[in-house]
Order: sequence, then structure tokens, then C-alpha cells
Amino acid sequence: MTPSRGLAVLACILAVLIAAYPDISFQASLAGLKLWFDTVLPALLPFFIMAELLMGLGVVHFLGTLFEPIMRPLFRIPGEGGFALAMSLAAGFPLGAKVTGDLARSGLITPTEGERLLGLAHTANSLFLAGAVAVGMFGRPELGVTLIAAHYLGAVFAGLCMRVHRGPETPPRKSQEAYLQRALRALDEARRADGRPLGKLFGDIAKNSFSSMLFIGSCIVFFSVVVQVIGAAGLLDPPQAFLSWVLNWAGLDPSLSRAILHGFFETTLGTQLASRTSATLAAQVTAASLILGWSGLSVHGQVTAMVGGSGIRLRPYFCARLLHAAFSAAIAALLMGPARFIPASLTKALPVLGSGEFLDGSFGARFLASARLATSFLLILVIILSVFWLGRRIVYISLRSRD
Repeated sequence: MTPSRGLAVLACILAVLIAAYPDISFQASLAGLKLWFDTVLPALLPFFIMAELLMGLGVVHFLGTLFEPIMRPLFRIPGEGGFALAMSLAAGFPLGAKVTGDLARSGLITPTEGERLLGLAHTANSLFLAGAVAVGMFGRPELGVTLIAAHYLGAVFAGLCMRVHRGPETPPRKSQEAYLQRALRALDEARRADGRPLGKLFGDIAKNSFSSMLFIGSCIVFFSVVVQVIGAAGLLDPPQAFLSWVLNWAGLDPSLSRAILHGFFETTLGTQLASRTSATLAAQVTAASLILGWSGLSVHGQVTAMVGGSGIRLRPYFCARLLHAAFSAAIAALLMGPARFIPASLTKALPVLGSGEFLDGSFGARFLASARLATSFLLILVIILSVFWLGRRIVYISLRSRD
């Protein structure tokens, strides 16, 4: 059977299941819509708008020049990839994939470099890890440090492994011009090349951002319905039984099988189920880290749309997700076991990285919390640019006075 025919058969089966379980489908769609409206939309929309604005103003080109000495030696990615990584860390997936797709479509990185970048710049944000998972699901704020360390270190190791992925690369920048001068010139040239008036720029940003958010909501609702109807039909029972046997054979708690299986489809549902199993806390956190590293088919569907038309292939992306899941689970098991003194000492030295207020508040409270983070990120960039611009002017005036 060809892939197209197989997809057609799966679509027909899913349609029959939705018709057979209308109540479950309706409730699942409402739950997915509530998750999108209450949590995802207010958390991501300010960052989507900010990312589009920074790209249109040429700030990405400026950051690309600054990050070049770091990103290319470590990950074989141009400096512009540092912007995608920063946005992914700040806002979470799928914003890193969106920025990666934009960079590839604009020619700033090659598709191969975009595939490497997707292995690195695909993370959950710290608010979700420390707030939603550690506080909201596990009820233990101290787990935030462990989850964040395991997830981010897993992404770094996955990005380092993606260095072996071969393909065309952009040539390194070579110039006799001063380093900061070259970065500011790249910003000016990028803004002139864009050429859109500010009014049109903001209009395009609003349209593109809301379009992306609506698509993300569609993916969340769709996969919420898929998981519930196939579970109600009993189609998940055989793979769950097999996964339980594998976990038991490996000496792990078989009660985690349901969480891992649901996490294969949807991250939030899988991590929530992992926190409610009868397994030990260390096993629960390890399973949650595994699910977060994989990030679920729902997020993968969003990534597919974000990189559409960029030439980026998805097979390397899926390999990177498997690596990320394995590394994150291994690091979490280490931090919950022999190296548990590391997160314990960090928890004492640092304040808790998230709180339940972000989850328990209204739509407006979540939107303001996310907007505050996005604004802080933007202000930091503005301050950096202002310092560099003033430094350049001072040097210019000093040289003129000497002449």
C-alpha cells in the first residue's frame, strides 16, 4: 500500500471513530480549545509578534553576526541560528521552528543548516517546565530545576550530535571590518532590503502571527480528539500492553506505559499522566522528561507547517527528537539519582524558576505574564543595540577630533 493510500485509510478510520463517539469527540475538542485559549494563545502570541518584528527590523542579522563565533564552531550553524535558539528558550515550541523556517526561506541558512538548527532550537520554555509541569502537575516546585536542566541539556547534546548531519552550508563571514561595526551594518542593510513601511510591517506581523496561532490551535484540538477517540475504541490497549511488557522487562515501572503512549501523541497529556502514576517520583520525572524531549505528534504537526516551503526535511528532525528524548530522560534519571545533590544545591541558591500563578490566572493574567517576558527580552536587545550604536558614535567622534 502506498503512503497516500495508507493515509486515506487512516483518515477514513478516524472519521468513523469520531462519528461513533460524538460525545467524546465533542468533549475532547472543547478540552483542546480550552487548552489553546487559556494557556497556549496568551503564552505564545507576544513572542510570535516580537519575533516577526525583530526579523522585519533586521535585528536578526545583527544577532547573527554576534553569535557567529559561537554557533558555527559548536553546532555548524550560522550565527542567525542563535536568534532561533533564544526565541525557543524564551517562548517554547513551535516558535523555534517558525524562526528556523523563516531563516531558511529568506536564504540566511541552508536547508541542511536548518535541519541541524531544528535539532537544537526546539524546546519547551522555562515557564511551562517549572510552572505547568513541576508546580501544576507534580505539585513540587523544587522539580523545576531538574526538569529545566534535563530538557535544555538534552537539547544541547542533540544539537551537538546533529553536527554530523552533512549538506550544503553557508560560507563563513570574512571581513576586515570591525566586529561590532559589521553587525550594525548588517542590521542597516537588512532593514533597507525589507523596505516595508512600519504600518505595513505591523499589519503583516498581526496577520501572520494570528494565522500561525490559529493553526497551532487546530493541531491541539485535532490531536486531542484523536487520542480520546482511539483510546475509547480500545485501539491503544495492544500497544500499551506491549509497552508495559517492555518496561517490565527493562526493570522499569509498567504503569508508565499509558503516560508514554499518550505522550507520543500530545505532550501535555502525557506529562500529566506521568505525574499521576504509581511509579516512584524519579521514574515519573524521567518519563516526563522523555515525553517533553519527544514533544508529541501534535507539536510535530505544528513544526511541519512552520517549516513548509523552506526545503527543510523532517527525517533529521525526528532523529533529533529521539536523541533529545533519550538524553533528557538519561539526564533526569541522573539528577534524580546519583547527582540529585546538583538540583538540590541549585534550588537553594536560586529562586524557583516558575510559579503556579501563571497557570491559575485568567487569560489576561497569562497574556500579561508572557508579554512581560517578551518585553523584557526586547528591552535587553534595545539596550544592547543602543550601547553598540553609542560606542560607534563615540569612537567616530573621537577619531574626528584627533584628525
